[in-house]
Amino acid sequence: MVKTRKELPRVGEYVVATVDKIFDYGAYVKLDEYEGLEAYLPWSEVSTRWVRNIRDVIKEGQKIVVKVIRVNRHRKTVDVSLKKVPDNERRKKMLWWKRYVKAAKIIELVAEKIGKTVDEAYRDVVWKLEDYYGDPMFGLEEAVLRGEEALREAGIPNEWINALMQEAKRHIRIKKVKIRGLLFLRSLKPYGVEDIRKILLSIPETVDSVSKDLKTRVYTLGAPRYVVEIEAPDYKIAEKALSVALERVEELSKELGVVMKFEREKK
Repeated sequence: MVKTRKELPRVGEYVVATVDKIFDYGAYVKLDEYEGLEAYLPWSEVSTRWVRNIRDVIKEGQKIVVKVIRVNRHRKTVDVSLKKVPDNERRKKMLWWKRYVKAAKIIELVAEKIGKTVDEAYRDVVWKLEDYYGDPMFGLEEAVLRGEEALREAGIPNEWINALMQEAKRHIRIKKVKIRGLLFLRSLKPYGVEDIRKILLSIPETVDSVSKDLKTRVYTLGAPRYVVEIEAPDYKIAEKALSVALERVEELSKELGVVMKFEREKK
């Protein structure tokens, strides 16, 4: 169970919970994000449709996403709703929670290895990454992609850096995306082949100037057709790199008198 900085949730917040006890009039759930704090789920808040038995909708031990509808801060009691959680919010929250738990486990493992407590793990790392990146897993992913600087930016103490980098690289695999297109280059000049070679070599060099984490492949399908392929952590970075590379290709083509045309791969 992860640690929390807040004792109670706020009204309107979506929270991950585990169904604990079910009765005819409602159910009690444990709020995973609040160290197992008990909350009440009324029968009327279980489903938008009429159900004969609450157990047709939820089961003991089931992970669900609920919306906080009432909080009594004096008594420290919380009421929640299941029916007021839209499907898109449920999916988004559950994905965020799974990533949060995985990141917390990685950081707790690092704490054990360097002789730190769980409390120190959350104070020095988990919560700082959450504050800076909005998601501690995103912070660790940035560290895998960009190196130690991504941790230092978030204010992570130096004593954590090396061990965090090792564990992050061991447990996190960044999914890559690929974009590609067909580049046509034609020259009628005597040394046109060398000009085209210069243009093609400029592509990976330009992509590297955008980010060292990108991979570029340029290969021929037979002159004058050349495939340009860029692999990146996400489409936004890939598209930016391709745009910059094509600007450079167009600039060189005009300078060298090479006819140039580019077509994106059709999905």
